[in-house]
Amino acid sequence: MEISRDLYLNKLLAKRHNKLIKVITGLRRCGKSYLLFNLFRDRLLSENVPENHILEIAFDLYENKKYRSPEAFLPYIKEQIADSAPYYILLDEIQLLDEFEAVLNSLARLRNVDIYVTGSNAKFLSKDIITEFRGRGDEIHMYPLTFAEFMSVYSGDRVSAWSEYVLYGGIPLVLEQTSPEQKAEFLKRLFSKTYLSDIIGRNRIKNKIELEEILNILSSAIGSLTNPTKLSAAFKSIKNKTLSPNTVKKYIECLEDSFLIDSASRYDIKGKRYIGAPLKYYFGDLGLRNARLNFRQIEENHAMENIIFNELKARGYNVDIGIIVSNETDRSGKKIRKQLEIDFVCNKGSKRFYIQSALTLPDQAKREQEQRSLLKTDDAFKKIIVTKDALAPLYNEKGILTMNIFDFLLNPNSLDF
Repeated sequence: MEISRDLYLNKLLAKRHNKLIKVITGLRRCGKSYLLFNLFRDRLLSENVPENHILEIAFDLYENKKYRSPEAFLPYIKEQIADSAPYYILLDEIQLLDEFEAVLNSLARLRNVDIYVTGSNAKFLSKDIITEFRGRGDEIHMYPLTFAEFMSVYSGDRVSAWSEYVLYGGIPLVLEQTSPEQKAEFLKRLFSKTYLSDIIGRNRIKNKIELEEILNILSSAIGSLTNPTKLSAAFKSIKNKTLSPNTVKKYIECLEDSFLIDSASRYDIKGKRYIGAPLKYYFGDLGLRNARLNFRQIEENHAMENIIFNELKARGYNVDIGIIVSNETDRSGKKIRKQLEIDFVCNKGSKRFYIQSALTLPDQAKREQEQRSLLKTDDAFKKIIVTKDALAPLYNEKGILTMNIFDFLLNPNSLDF
């Protein structure tokens, strides 16, 4: 089964020969190696790049173990460069190469090489990995399958696909599992044996149970505003034990550095400033989140919000939570200040969109509730409500676009409708 990952393939192609080390980062098992050694390599060959000008090494293979030493690796690569034509160097599991940062900085000085690397341990997945290359790195961040990518290989209709995607997420290898039981066990095993082991090992976490409890609390509250102090209090309530906010903060940072979770900050739209904590947290893959909770807590409204967040991030948007302070009058005539929320404020270049996630819009009251904060922005940026209700994209008299979740996810240009 070959899944097209054109979003990332096109980014790699656009960055060719830019004199930087292309570093493919992302959640483990999201398809980085496949992108490099299959999709990218095949494209190079289709463009008549000679096969002997594509140099590949997967450092995790036993037969390549000898190349993990810089003394063996660098001479080998230099021996393969026999002319002045461009050479593409594709390196997988680069963290297994000793002193890989210094080696790659040295290799990047060769005039006719174009370097692409991936890695899959927690150290390499850290958000700050680009700094290891002293300004020579160019990151391509990869996500698990979007719903459109998932649908491209799914044999059923989009409603059935949605049900499975909400439950099992978009880790590509999940599609190789044939039964619900196999999918669930695969994800639970992957979470425990791969992600948690990496996070604990890299960060030298001594109390695994504390980390797991914080992870459970975050898993149960995707899309809810929280902060280390609140999580510390929740830990006290659940476990009747004390865990300091500073320790909670450290655990959250470890989870974010592994790309297991991502955060969204609150942004005061009228005040044009970030408010800070509390934040909202979303999972990089819903299947992993559900596996963490043994598939017991599947709320479709929160799942849809998480999926929209990930889709926006995959499309390259900066995503915040919109806050609008509104001066209003209550029933008694007393003046009050209310904080209204917009689910997502999305920015990319000069573009901005305001997006509300609403699983259903059963009546006019619900519609007005979702529109209220959008109308309070008092600006001309596009305002969108995404719903699962079976509606064609439609603007109302107030200029708000209502769009079905499938239209939003399956059309990469849906926000420009």
